[in-house]
Amino acid sequence: MTVMASLGRRAAVEFVGTGALVAVVVGSGIQATELSQDVGVQLLANSLATVFGLGVLILLLGPVSGAHFNPAVALAAWWTGRRGREGPGLREVAAYAVAQIAGAIGGAVLADAMFAEPLVRWSTHDRWAPHLWLGEVVATAGLVLLVFGLARVGRAHLAPAAVACYIGAAYWFTSSTSFANPAVTVGRAFTDTFAGIAPASVLPFIAAQLLGLAVGVALVAVVFGRPAPAAGDVAADFVVPVDDHHPAAAAR
Repeated sequence: MTVMASLGRRAAVEFVGTGALVAVVVGSGIQATELSQDVGVQLLANSLATVFGLGVLILLLGPVSGAHFNPAVALAAWWTGRRGREGPGLREVAAYAVAQIAGAIGGAVLADAMFAEPLVRWSTHDRWAPHLWLGEVVATAGLVLLVFGLARVGRAHLAPAAVACYIGAAYWFTSSTSFANPAVTVGRAFTDTFAGIAPASVLPFIAAQLLGLAVGVALVAVVFGRPAPAAGDVAADFVVPVDDHHPAAAAR
């Protein structure tokens, strides 16, 4: 079931959802480092918490805003739906991006507060290397292919589990531990903890994510072809936000 919501409400949901996601990522990273000195155990705890948290957030908030929580996914939704008007408009994408970035920063600050860390302290965790950027290209491309591929084959209802599982796997099979999200990348620069990223490393990561977005959209076209005329009828609530101006909204 999809909830008909105004742009303001959907942007608020994107703020809350992205903030909660970053709080899970950062908070579980802090907790993991306090409970274990083994880096492998720390990453395992961090990735498992992210899998569970992300799955719950998509399931809960997807029917309201589409549960993008990611400017790259929102931008891909606009690009892939622009011809048939099934996707969000650029105004919506911009509103979502602002809300997502603000939410990500707020989530990092909240996690620091819960663990008595300085509320804002720039990360000193440098992630500056070509192989890490390649990891971000792969992680983001795979995420876009998964999300929009599910919509193309009419299995968008599996998005909460599928996306969460993919992110959990990508923690381990990519060199960058799969940020795959420009807003989350910005937010994680505000915490000097396990999940942080140094501010100087942020822009190359975002550039790699945008490249991954382009690769992912191209892969969707290659693998699944152009959507059928009725594709709007099966578009994912977790991919395409609802708006009264979109013809697809009435079908859901």
